Amino acid sequence: MRTRRNVISALFAVMALPLAPAALAQPAEAPSKTRVVATFSILGDLVREVGGERIDLTVLVGPNGDAHVYSPSPADARNLAEARVIFVNGLKFEGWIDRLVQASGTRATIVEAAARVTPLEMENDGHGHGHAHSRADDHDEKHAHEHGGLDPHAWQDVANAKLYVAAIRDALVAADPAGKDAYAANAEAYLTRLDALEAEVKAAVEAIPRDRRKVITSHDAFGYFARAYGLTFIAPQGVSTDAEASARDVGRIIRQIKRDKIPAVFLENVTDPRLVERIAKETGAKIGGRLYSDALSDENGAAGTYIAMMQHNIKALNAALAR
Repeated sequence: MRTRRNVISALFAVMALPLAPAALAQPAEAPSKTRVVATFSILGDLVREVGGERIDLTVLVGPNGDAHVYSPSPADARNLAEARVIFVNGLKFEGWIDRLVQASGTRATIVEAAARVTPLEMENDGHGHGHAHSRADDHDEKHAHEHGGLDPHAWQDVANAKLYVAAIRDALVAADPAGKDAYAANAEAYLTRLDALEAEVKAAVEAIPRDRRKVITSHDAFGYFARAYGLTFIAPQGVSTDAEASARDVGRIIRQIKRDKIPAVFLENVTDPRLVERIAKETGAKIGGRLYSDALSDENGAAGTYIAMMQHNIKALNAALAR
């Protein structure tokens, strides 16, 4: 019994001793990261560039995923519920996001990255801006209505990506004021890289003869690219991959390729290649490769980041169209 009392007394004596300097100098816990969700891979890359080490980022629709037809999971609802900020493209790109937000019960701030963009109307403009739409049947008209009459693919113009970056920066500063300087520095460094990318894209298009600046793609995801850089994109599938191309649309495009001697057709990473392959076979146009429209490749692929995606696309276009 005495031995036990001695042990207890010794423990209290040790606890009463002043803490050694080493014990007092324990490192403080790292501040918790701001939990952030981005809806799809391209937007996620922009958020990651601005947020850096201060954010814990979850991307819902991953590499090579098609956000037009995505089906959210219970895990997605949990991620939204736990987030401080949720970044969406906006312009009705994610037709499922409102239902998911409601189901999650999240109190996060919802930020539309494309809110500062001047949107393209999804009207047939006679290709005056090189922005071709194929809505010859009621099915495509329905999808135009679902997108609110606006083209959501605004990131295909690098100038718009810069507007996304500014919106992301401001939202992260509002959610995490202590990180203001870090977010501002990250955004500034990334915007400098986007300036260089924009110059690269313009120079590459300039190298393509004007009479060869016409391209066939699977779905109409390149309207902003066309408006900004002076190419014409023609797509049988309309603005959403969920819309079926009508036989009339496909026939019209085959006739146009033959009439205008359009040199190349392109596959996309988010669409079924068979339609474009059929058009190429019937017209003799060559398949110019794969373009990345609505999603990045996986990390080790040709388009693992937004900048790499734009560089890949312009190199593929240039190789197929420049003489």
